[in-house]
Amino acid sequence: MSVNFSKWTILPAAVLLLGTVAMAQDTSTSSAPSTTSTPAQQPTVGQRKENQQDRIANGVKSGQLTAGETAHLESKEAAINGETRADRAANGGKLTSAEKQQINKQQNQVSKQIYNDKHNANAAHYGNNEVGQRRENQQDRIAQGIKSGQLTAGETAKLENQQRGINQQVKADRQANGGKLTQGEKQQINKEQNASSKNIYNKKHNANTQHPKK
Repeated sequence: MSVNFSKWTILPAAVLLLGTVAMAQDTSTSSAPSTTSTPAQQPTVGQRKENQQDRIANGVKSGQLTAGETAHLESKEAAINGETRADRAANGGKLTSAEKQQINKQQNQVSKQIYNDKHNANAAHYGNNEVGQRRENQQDRIAQGIKSGQLTAGETAKLENQQRGINQQVKADRQANGGKLTQGEKQQINKEQNASSKNIYNKKHNANTQHPKK
C-alpha cells in the first residue's frame, strides 16, 4: 500500500513539473523577436540603378520598349547618374541622406515611366525579313550591354537614338513604296546598321561601365 501511495503521489508532481517547463519554453519563444516583422532594408542607390537598367534591358529584349522610348528612359537615367556623381564629388565620395532621398524620388518617377512605356501600345515590331532581323540583332546586343553593365545609360541613349533614326528612315521608305523597300534602300539601311554595329562594339569595349555604388 505504501508503494502505491508513493507512485500516485510522484506522478502528478512530475506532470506538473513538465507542464511548467513547457510553459516557460513557449513564453521564451513567443517573446523572441520575429524575423518576419523586421522591416525590409531599403535598396542602395547603386542597387536601384542596377534594377532600373535590368528592367530597361528586359524591355528592349522583349520588344516592349521601342528605340525611342529606350533612348528617352536612358537619357533620364544618365541625368540621375550625373547628378549622383556630382553629389559624391562634393561630399568626399558619399551622399547625404537628403541627396539619397532626392535620387530615390527621381528613380521612382523613372520607374513609373518604364512601366508605362513597357505596357503601352507601342512595341518594336521587327518582322521576318533581313532588315527586321538586323534591327532585332542590334537591339539584342544593346540589351546585353545594358544587362552586363558594359553600356552606360548615356551610351545606351546615343545608340538607341541612332537606331531610332534608322527606324524612322525605314518607316518613311516603306510608306513611299507601298510597304516595301527598294534594293538601294536596303543597301543604305544595311550600311547605316554596319556603322551602328561598330559603335555598339566600341561602346561595349571602352573604359566606361556601369559600376553600382552604395
